[in-house]
Amino acid sequence: MKLGLFAGYWGMGLSGEEQLEMAQEADKLGYDSIWAAEAYGSDAATVLAWMAAHVERAKLASGIFQMPARTPAMTAMTAATLDNMTNGRFILGLGISGPQVVEGWHGQPFDKPLARAREYVEIVRKALARETLTYDGEFYKLPRPGGPGKPLKLIIKPVQEKIPIYLAAIGPKNTALAAEIADGWLPTLFAPEHVDVFRPSLEEGAARSGRSLDDLEITPQVSVGIYDDVAHARNFMRPYLALYIGGMGSRERNFYNQLVTRYGYGDAAKEVQELYLSGRQAEAMAAIPDELIDKVALTGSKEAVAERIDAYRDAGVKTLLVTPAAASQQDRLRMIRDLAEIAA
Repeated sequence: MKLGLFAGYWGMGLSGEEQLEMAQEADKLGYDSIWAAEAYGSDAATVLAWMAAHVERAKLASGIFQMPARTPAMTAMTAATLDNMTNGRFILGLGISGPQVVEGWHGQPFDKPLARAREYVEIVRKALARETLTYDGEFYKLPRPGGPGKPLKLIIKPVQEKIPIYLAAIGPKNTALAAEIADGWLPTLFAPEHVDVFRPSLEEGAARSGRSLDDLEITPQVSVGIYDDVAHARNFMRPYLALYIGGMGSRERNFYNQLVTRYGYGDAAKEVQELYLSGRQAEAMAAIPDELIDKVALTGSKEAVAERIDAYRDAGVKTLLVTPAAASQQDRLRMIRDLAEIAA
């Protein structure tokens, strides 16, 4: 199993210089990939371009580009550019995002997100293959009918013959889509002992495309707190988990809340959400069960974390994307080194 550094959001809790220092340390230690994220702050493409000038060996990846934020053609242009800047070391991670960001920030509709994603990826693949771009879908029509546009093809050539495309997904239908059309699957709040929750969707999607699940790169992102005091380590996870389980979406539509409910933590998920949306964030954090934290994050001593990493291997994970959770840069760098030693 390979390691990747999920460097997170530029400027959120750590400086850009600290983020770059982490990336360079991971690169030096042999991490396979480094991932930059975006929400509604920094964009991932600019951060990756900056890292491309300083990271020598590791692959660089978007984790993820929000599909509603860019046209498919713009995403293809960006991917081709980054692939050239990294000399063929780019991975294109894509995600639908959620209705609050899609409609509230980008002003795009969230209806039929899976059908939109399917068309989007088809167009990106055609563009990156440098085909003359024409498309007649439900949501995308190229060239635009009735106008002066004409079919075009990408002027520059990517270094890789086929840039890998990974899809972020946790819902059953979205997960099936990832297994059907993507090279890799990017789940969040992935619990290896509950991989069977995802397996029917993964098998359904793989069957639709006539391929084996062995062809899919299962690449979950996990937060890491390596401390001998496990309670201290868990506390670093509580703000992030409370936000996602309790506040990422509405009461009716929170994909992360639904996921931990599928894991068997429905009562806790409901309580965390009610507390969080009522403005009682500290109580929401306290309400997250220790057992759930230990399932979706790496917490505790080096020995405990090593044992948990084996569980990810056993669940079929090909690359584990790790995010050090710490109050200091010194501790973040220590964890990056500890993980390289553990996973060797």
